[in-house]
Amino acid sequence: MKRLVCILVAALAAAQVGACWGADAIRVAVQKTGTFSWELAVMRAHGLDKQANLSIKVQELASPEAGKIALRSGDADIIISDWLWVSRERALGAKLTFYPYSSALGGVMVPDSSSIKTLAGLKGHRLAVAGGPLDKNWLLMRASLQRDGLDVKSEATIVYGAPPLVAAAVLNGGADATLNYWNFCAALEDKGFRRIATTQDVVTKLGAKGPVAMLGYVFDKQWGDAHRDALTRFIEVSRKAKEILASSDNEWQSISRLTGAPDASTLRLYRDRYREGIPRRPVEDEESDARILYRVLAKIGGPDLVGPGAELDPGTFYHLLPGD
Repeated sequence: MKRLVCILVAALAAAQVGACWGADAIRVAVQKTGTFSWELAVMRAHGLDKQANLSIKVQELASPEAGKIALRSGDADIIISDWLWVSRERALGAKLTFYPYSSALGGVMVPDSSSIKTLAGLKGHRLAVAGGPLDKNWLLMRASLQRDGLDVKSEATIVYGAPPLVAAAVLNGGADATLNYWNFCAALEDKGFRRIATTQDVVTKLGAKGPVAMLGYVFDKQWGDAHRDALTRFIEVSRKAKEILASSDNEWQSISRLTGAPDASTLRLYRDRYREGIPRRPVEDEESDARILYRVLAKIGGPDLVGPGAELDPGTFYHLLPGD
């Protein structure tokens, strides 16, 4: 009997090793401080990757641009980027494609004591913009205000900079307001700032029918088609990790170090804003809204932003799972 137990244990161990060896490998290049690192920690803690027979190999990079280089050079299978870049690359000949990852976007923050109540109230004030003149949040806000007859670029004082620098500018009084990315907005919210508008408010005004997932998994279409089953499991694992983070407050304590939140109140805001950004719409709806917003961005940003494509390329969005 003892010998039989030993044989069974050995067989089980061999099966587990075989499953590990046979796991489908997916190489993902992501920013070290990005939200995918949060999801990856959840995946591994709950064994979601192993349950799906996946080996997710992560290359941590310092910037989104480094991820794009890794993808185009063949050093990564998947990165996280936006559909605007994917459509531009497709217009230039690359057959990349996009699957929604997050609709968490930025917004305009002001001190709670500020007299600025709306975007129109930015006229005559100093606005610090994260990114540069071709940042999507900035261009969408400009386009929205132009419809109200306000050219915020000329009627306000605009300064551009990296997200932490423009957040610091509004904290130390060097700017009256900042247009920043969602996590920096959450950190400012914890310091007593308030949102006068979000980018989601802006895109709704521009014609979007719901929360728009501008960020997504980006990969080569040929690779996606060749690895469709593994890709499907990868997306399902990502969704499961998102649902755990959406339903469990305790899970956020486990990943708190990864978020960089300096205290419990900031962590709660990261949690709430992250949850708001979990995509829940069919890909067809996302694609329809992206088509509307692409036209807006192409008009205001021109070829410097979108390249030669006047319309969202038809193959930009990848339709993967049932119900997509």
